[in-house]
Amino acid sequence: MIKNKKKRKNKQNMRPLILITNDDGGSAPGIKSLISFMKEIGEVVVVAPTTPQSGMAHSITVRHPLRLYKINTEKHHLEYHCSGTPVDCVKLALDKILTRKPDLLVSGINHGSNSSINVIYSGTVSAAIEGAILNIPSIAFSVLEYTFDIDFEPYRKYIIDIAKKVLNNGLPERICLNVNIPFIKASEIKGIKGFHLK
Repeated sequence: MIKNKKKRKNKQNMRPLILITNDDGGSAPGIKSLISFMKEIGEVVVVAPTTPQSGMAHSITVRHPLRLYKINTEKHHLEYHCSGTPVDCVKLALDKILTRKPDLLVSGINHGSNSSINVIYSGTVSAAIEGAILNIPSIAFSVLEYTFDIDFEPYRKYIIDIAKKVLNNGLPERICLNVNIPFIKASEIKGIKGFHLK
């Protein structure tokens, strides 16, 4: 009985565990920014594709061996790159790397829109859908601009705010969020539209 109480107490004192992936590859500026943002609010584990995997949708690798490459082992930032797809990354993270279920999965930050028909093809969104299938609160983030070296810093506040609200309130079972951020100055953003977060 005492041991169980200790376990509960230790879990309450833990920072949230956040799994990060994307479809643009582990060296993309969007995921580097997302890692920086999420490190403010939790323990970060990154499993991202070694090479860009845009348009891979929900595909998985079945005919070739998957390989994991350890990139970073900092205390609050464990990072691997994976030879497979975004969904492969999520599956491998849960099966081979993480010792507990993540409190949150975030995918992105994608360069360009993931709305309308694009959602069907998007590896970014499919990674979040995979998280939702496994009952992990999951969010896909995209900024509506394709330029490689865009500055994601103006969107830090909004991305962190959405992530915190999902961590605090959860999401309905098997539901993920697909967040598309307009490419405008932070001062021109009027708020968040499309869903209700308490």
